[in-house]
Order: sequence, then structure tokens, then C-alpha cells
Amino acid sequence: MIRLAVVLIASLIAGSSTLDAQRATRPPVVSTAVVNLNTASAVQIAELPGIGVKTAELIVQYREKNGPFKKIEEIMNVRGIGEKSFLRLKDRLTVAAPAGAK
Repeated sequence: MIRLAVVLIASLIAGSSTLDAQRATRPPVVSTAVVNLNTASAVQIAELPGIGVKTAELIVQYREKNGPFKKIEEIMNVRGIGEKSFLRLKDRLTVAAPAGAK
């Protein structure tokens, strides 16, 4: 009985390691959608490649403090977004006015 319990525990531990290894080798899920910097939430912005939660929050804070982005290049005014990041992201960004806005 004890031997059976040891075998079961060992197989559970081995199965857990296999799952962890599979999770580690999977690429992160990154959306390919275009993100509107003037309407996107921090969560939506964080889905952009190379943008973490903290930087996404800084982008939203910048928008709240300075008003809507007039052009996508303004994202480089946010700490943590330089020219290299912008060039990687530019095809995924827009600053279109929200629906119904004049």
C-alpha cells in the first residue's frame, strides 16, 4: 500500500515536471490586432510585443495627463518606449478617434 502511494506521488511529480516543461517551451500568446492608443486599456496595450504591464500603465497615464495621442510617434514620449520599440510596434498602433467622436 505504501509502495503504491510512493509510485503515485512519483508519477504525479513527474507529470508536473512534464507540464512545466511544456509550458516553458510554448511561445507567449501575442495578439496581432492593431491597438488604438487613445481607447485601449492597459491590458490591451500590454498584449503588444515587448510591452509589459508597467509600460502599458505608463502609456495610459501619459494619455490621461496629456490628452489623446495625435500621432503614433508620440508614444516615444513615454518612458521605456524608444525608437527601436516604436519601429517594432508602429504597424500595430493607431490613434484613430473613438467611434462617435468629432
